[in-house]
Amino acid sequence: MNTEETTRVAARGDSAREALGTLRAEVAKAVVGQDSVVTGLVIALLCRGHVLLEGVPGVAKTLMVRTLSSALALDFKRVQFTPDLMPGDVTGSLIYDAKTAEFEFREGPVFTNLMLADEINRTPPKTQAALLEAMEERQVSVEGAARKLPDPFIVCATQNPVEYEGTYQLPEAQLDRFLLKLTVPLPPRDQEIAVLERHARGFDPRDLSDIKPVATAEDLAAGREAAAGVHVAPEVLGYIVDVCRATRHSPSLQLGVSPRGATALLAASRAWAWLSGRPYVTPDDVKALARPALRHRVQLRPEAELEGATADGVLDGILASVPVPR
Repeated sequence: MNTEETTRVAARGDSAREALGTLRAEVAKAVVGQDSVVTGLVIALLCRGHVLLEGVPGVAKTLMVRTLSSALALDFKRVQFTPDLMPGDVTGSLIYDAKTAEFEFREGPVFTNLMLADEINRTPPKTQAALLEAMEERQVSVEGAARKLPDPFIVCATQNPVEYEGTYQLPEAQLDRFLLKLTVPLPPRDQEIAVLERHARGFDPRDLSDIKPVATAEDLAAGREAAAGVHVAPEVLGYIVDVCRATRHSPSLQLGVSPRGATALLAASRAWAWLSGRPYVTPDDVKALARPALRHRVQLRPEAELEGATADGVLDGILASVPVPR
C-alpha cells in the first residue's frame, strides 16, 4: 500500500471512528446506560463477528439491538426462537409456485444485515444448527445451491441465564462461532429511576422514530479496513497466546480456549484499540476484551461449579497470573 493510499484509508477511518463514536449518544435516546454492551456490539460489527447477549428478561436486550440497527441504517429482522421453530423458518425454503409449476426459493429472516435470534436456547439443536453455516460461511445451502447472505451479516442472539426449563444448551461448536458473549446487567438505582422517568413522560419502546441514522454500513467497512491495519507487537501476540493456553491447563476448567478463540481475542482487541484512537494494541486492550471474548469458550469442571467458581472468575485469575509484556 503506497503513501497516498495509506493516507486515504486513514482519513476514511477517522471519519468512520467519529461516526461510530456518536452511536452511544443515539442509542442512549432509547436505552439508559449499557454503554459497555453497546461498545461490545460495535466491536463485533467491526470484526464481522456474532454476539451472544445474556441477561434476565426486561433489561432491554432486544430494544438495544433494534435501536443499534436503526442508528446504523442496517436491515434488521427478529426471530423469536421457540421449541416448534423449524430450520426452514430461519434460513428459508423452496416453495412450489403453481403458476410457473416450479419451485422457487423464499428467503428466510437470516437474509438481513442484523438478525436478532431472541431466546436462542429455547429452540432444539436442529434449528440452532441451521444457523451454523450462516454464521461461519455467511451463506445458506438449500438443495445443493449456496446463496450468499448480505454484507454485513451479524447474528445477535439472546438467552436468559436464570431459566432453564424448556431450554436447550447451545453446543460448544456453535458457542465458538460467537465472537463475544456480553452480559447485560440490571441497571443501578439512578439509571432505573431514569428509565421510569422516560416511561412516565410517554416513552414507547416500540416507537424508534426518534432514532436517526448516524453511521452506515460504509462507515463499518471503512472502520474494519482501518482496524485491520492496527499494529500488534510480537510480544502482545505472545501474550494473547499465553492467556489462551493457560485456560487449557487451568485445574478449574475441563475445556479451554481453542486457537479460534485466540484469533477472536486478537480481532476484538484490534477493534477496541482503533475505537480508542490508537494505532497499536496494548496488553490492557487484551485484558479488557478477554472476558467477553473467552467466557463462552471455556467450560468449568463440575467440582469447580459446586465450589462456586465462574468462568469470569477463572479468567480473572488467569489474567492475574500470566506475565504481562512490558
